[in-house]
Amino acid sequence: MKPMLCTIYRGSRENELYLYVAKGHDLSQLPTELMTRIGEVKEVMTLALDINRKLARVKTENVLADIKEKGYFLQLPPNIDPAVFTYGE
Repeated sequence: MKPMLCTIYRGSRENELYLYVAKGHDLSQLPTELMTRIGEVKEVMTLALDINRKLARVKTENVLADIKEKGYFLQLPPNIDPAVFTYGE
């Protein structure tokens, strides 16, 4: 499998909240509620991701699958339960 170049952005509203997208993806195409919830974004880095690359707090397979399915992967801070995370608050 060919690696996916992925750009990672940090959100301004929560510490340790990161947005992963395919490199070159137009952020204006992401859901408005999502972008409102995470606030301003700042590019952190670009990585080549494949299933053999280990990430610190998330499974690479989940990141790749969400980017292919939804166009993005949202890494929540460890203190936020994904079941109660909602957009637009």
